[in-house]
Amino acid sequence: MTTNIGINDSNRQLVANELAKLLADEYVLYTKTRNAHWNVEGSDFYSVHKFFESQFEELDEFIDSIAERIRSLGHYAPATLKAFLELTHLSEQTRAENTSKGFIAELVSDHESIIIKLRENINRFANDFGDLGASDFITGLLESHEKMAWFLRSHLK
Repeated sequence: MTTNIGINDSNRQLVANELAKLLADEYVLYTKTRNAHWNVEGSDFYSVHKFFESQFEELDEFIDSIAERIRSLGHYAPATLKAFLELTHLSEQTRAENTSKGFIAELVSDHESIIIKLRENINRFANDFGDLGASDFITGLLESHEKMAWFLRSHLK
């Protein structure tokens, strides 16, 4: 059955392609946040361990929502590690030490990178592709990432 939601096939494909990249970025960030949760060391271990847990749980919800948005456009969401690594613009960077400051600085940078990508696509989705729903959807993600980055940055002061 065809998808007839008022957005032409080409534009739905373009939006789905951008959302697939976002999904990959979110999955890599989720994995890096899990890594921080599992491997952080230091005198602040417990509080930061719990903090990272709250962050990866929120990212898990983003991942599911993005995949469902792709499906609502009539496309399949990428769902393999290989696909995510090919689509993401983030790196699997590692630190020399597993301190909270090292993990947090890296995660802030990744959140900010995603924020920039989201901001670039808000008007593009609405104006160029005629998908106000996807534009609104990523605006919400942008706001959530801004808050998460703020929480992370606050640990570095």
